[in-house]
Amino acid sequence: MALLGAQLVITLIMVSVIQKLGNYSFARWLLCSRGLIRYLYPDNSELKSLAGVPKDKPKSKKGGKGDHNGKVETFHVPRNLGIQLETAPVTALDVIHLRFYTEYQWMVDFSLYASIVYVLSEAYNSVFPQKDDLNLSMVWCLLVVLFSFKILLSLTKQYFTSEESMGERSTCIVSFCVFLLIAMMILIVDDKNLEVGVDPAYDSFHDNASKFLQNQGLTSVGPASKLILKFSMAVWAALIGTLFTFPGLRVARMHWDSLHYCSENKIKTLLHNCNFAMPFILVLLWVRPITRDYLTERIFSGMEKPLMTSQAFDTLRLSLLVLTVVLRLCLMPRCLQAYLDMAQRRLDAQKNEAGRITNIELQKKVASVFYYLCVVALQYICPIIMCLYFGLMYKTLGGYTWTGLFYESHGTCSAPGVGLVNTTDQIVSEETESTIRESAQQFQMALENLKMVFTEEVYRGLFGFATWWCCFAWFITTSLGAAYQTYFRIS
Repeated sequence: MALLGAQLVITLIMVSVIQKLGNYSFARWLLCSRGLIRYLYPDNSELKSLAGVPKDKPKSKKGGKGDHNGKVETFHVPRNLGIQLETAPVTALDVIHLRFYTEYQWMVDFSLYASIVYVLSEAYNSVFPQKDDLNLSMVWCLLVVLFSFKILLSLTKQYFTSEESMGERSTCIVSFCVFLLIAMMILIVDDKNLEVGVDPAYDSFHDNASKFLQNQGLTSVGPASKLILKFSMAVWAALIGTLFTFPGLRVARMHWDSLHYCSENKIKTLLHNCNFAMPFILVLLWVRPITRDYLTERIFSGMEKPLMTSQAFDTLRLSLLVLTVVLRLCLMPRCLQAYLDMAQRRLDAQKNEAGRITNIELQKKVASVFYYLCVVALQYICPIIMCLYFGLMYKTLGGYTWTGLFYESHGTCSAPGVGLVNTTDQIVSEETESTIRESAQQFQMALENLKMVFTEEVYRGLFGFATWWCCFAWFITTSLGAAYQTYFRIS
């Protein structure tokens, strides 16, 4: 049997589909085909008419916005000027010039392709379980996580390169320190209370790695100490929390504004509130005394067994994660429209201010809202994509199942590493063996040896903590944003 098998076939088919569907973009459809409306900034002639500024006679045939020296025309208008902005639908020709549009399109489209690869791989493995195949869908999921991390890092980097972002820069530094402290506190919590599985994962990795090194003839006391490992994880967690800070604040603002627009529709209000509260529900699902012990161990009066099995609870946790991401994607156009409406709200809030403002500043205040639409879309979608694909890796590499809610499954999706596999007897040492086959067998032997070190328990600890922490950081940042909108925002 081939080492990659059907996984390679699915990957090659998806690569071919990506090449064929180069003109179609799901990301562009989300922005341009969901009824988004943008606001047009008033031109100079309209501002002069509203402010009563006398119009200058054109001094050259060029006319327009500049004079004969090529300078941009600048004049002052009252801040309390009553302006009702004109609107226009968002089209593909409008968004291709926006900042970070390429990154947004690539992120959303590649995430969609990776999800299709994952679904096909899971469906194939459920029908034809394969323990020796390399699951290439995990490579796709890992790439999605890395791309999301890179984009969030690029967005955060803007605060450190701009001279006008002193406040944002200080906020990022404070967020890193606070999340580092929180992560170190969480990592010392016993696994009986917080089910992230870091301690069992380290014990399994330490024991198996030591055996692996001994079998290779190497003398070693094992990998790095638990203290160093947890500190490294805390630094990573603090970095994730820092990257989620401004996206969380932005999403909280969009959620707050969306509630005002749908206040008369109870169903939409409920969906938006569920959309906001679901990360908190996901965080609680990893707190063992509140959820797992209550649902899988406690026997209520009149019942002979708990509400669900432990395997069903694991499936419920993963299913709610997927449901949360789907709900957020469905409400994404409404949230983006709430952001675009900020252009008119800015001018309405400006009416309460005294003094005058230049036409250039007023036009920039309106135009900048649409200019950063893709940045806001990335802030909205990248954190939930990281949560989702960490969860998918947690499910597959951790050996969980999607059918635990319906029936008890005795098999796992990935082969656990129970010991060092002796594959030397399986390798044919004949001189007539081809070099390609020998290389494949050596690679397979190395892969089997790595499976002995990186067991399901290790993956459960690694990706379990990553999934839970992403949900936790997303909940904390959005909650801080909601608190700010409730108690500190003036307009």
